[in-house]
Amino acid sequence: MSRRTALRGGAGLLLGGASLGVLPLFGTPDRKQDPAECRVQDVSASDRRLVVSNWPGYIDEDDGDYVSTLTEFEKRTGIKVSYTADVNDNLEFFAKVVNQLGSCQSSKRDMFMLTDWMAARMIQVGWIQPLDKAKIPNVDANLIDSLRGVGWDPDRTYSAPWQSGLTGIAYNKSKVKEVRSFEELLTRSDLRGRISLLTEMRDTMGLIMLSQGKDPANFTQGDWDNAIERLRKARNDGQVRAFTGNDYIQDLSAGNILACEAWSGDVAAAEDENLVFVSPEEGQMIWSDNMLVPNLATHQGNAEEWINYYYEPEVAAKLAAYVWYICPVKGAQEAMEKVDPSLVENQLIFPSAESLKTMHSFMALEEFQIRAYEGDFADVIGG
Repeated sequence: MSRRTALRGGAGLLLGGASLGVLPLFGTPDRKQDPAECRVQDVSASDRRLVVSNWPGYIDEDDGDYVSTLTEFEKRTGIKVSYTADVNDNLEFFAKVVNQLGSCQSSKRDMFMLTDWMAARMIQVGWIQPLDKAKIPNVDANLIDSLRGVGWDPDRTYSAPWQSGLTGIAYNKSKVKEVRSFEELLTRSDLRGRISLLTEMRDTMGLIMLSQGKDPANFTQGDWDNAIERLRKARNDGQVRAFTGNDYIQDLSAGNILACEAWSGDVAAAEDENLVFVSPEEGQMIWSDNMLVPNLATHQGNAEEWINYYYEPEVAAKLAAYVWYICPVKGAQEAMEKVDPSLVENQLIFPSAESLKTMHSFMALEEFQIRAYEGDFADVIGG
């Protein structure tokens, strides 16, 4: 099961299904914390342990003679890692830790990985500790340029990308002619009733805004209103067969859908020669899952050793060869020559400079915008 399959696991939504839930309000004053006042002594030097929560299928594993990056990290550092794949969905994981982090209590974790928008929200309400830049020099040296300077953490004070991915278009070339743009996906008559879109609001609405010539990283209320009406029209016109997050690859391979909005890693991992991932002519969305150290983590120093280790190009290349998402580390492409030469030119792992210019992110939202926009989106796709 891929990371993005897990992301919306259990959230596949056919037209006419129940509305999706809206992000619960957690930016209220009683939930906010001051990270400087909600911390404990770091015992990393005397207690060589680390507790990590991540998404399923998002790290390489020991297999016969193959030694994983995690095992190599433990051997090199002497740090014993308690690694759990218990981040199945951003909101679901939020529900696991909200009571603890919202009241300055321990989440019993030293690090977890969350997608941009949720990472932004946790940083905004003060639940995440700043990283010691002196202990993670590899991040400053090797983070790819396209992931620097994000609006919600401009200096990467609190976060370091684990992996990134793209949202674009996929189609089955054995069933339909090439699909080049998101507008085609929404309008072509030969695709009517045979496409699917994603239940991830930021991905779907970001691509619609791009198709309307708007910037999803900087849009107005009017831009949003026009985009949501465009989605509503596509749904009402019968263009969309399903809104889904966990089963579009199977439907695409079987020909139940002919084309769809898709995540790059899912298409790559399918290893189906008939499935083609396309960067829409209007542009594509880029997202990251980010390493975060929560308040009251007792092994922050060990977590920073982990972060610095995974930003070594050789380590990053080995991980990328397993997970097949965009590698955030400079130098990993050259290091891939020794790991798996067949992946060196893989655009889904190492996008070219030209491809990077087509990538867009979704702007950070205020609490009232999150609730309003998630509500609008759920109303359209679930109504």
